[in-house]
Amino acid sequence: MIRGLCNYRGGWSGRARAYRDAANTTVYELHGPLFFGSAARFHELFDPKNDSDDVLVEFQHSKVWGHSGIEAIDALAERYSRAGKRLHLRHLSPDCRALLHKAGDLVEVNVIEDPRYRVADDAPG
Repeated sequence: MIRGLCNYRGGWSGRARAYRDAANTTVYELHGPLFFGSAARFHELFDPKNDSDDVLVEFQHSKVWGHSGIEAIDALAERYSRAGKRLHLRHLSPDCRALLHKAGDLVEVNVIEDPRYRVADDAPG
């Protein structure tokens, strides 16, 4: 059930929908890639001061490309940690999770719901 604030925020290479769910968690649904060209604007989407104590960033419709995207997530985790809030990341690929350095200790990554990608190749299988 979706209730509370609901809007779309622009300013990066994709879009994000922010709302509060029934548990009063602030949810950011990202749409579009997070990479070097969008990392700086990515931070403008979030509002640690006014978000609830639990914040969920949903990557189901977004992909993290390269270290700039990983660094953007690390920096976001630090911002929420300084604000005394818990950041949860959902639907990250295993490669992305493995590359999270600082954020790894500052956020909860929901592994159960995260996708498992396979790379298509020509090997029989």
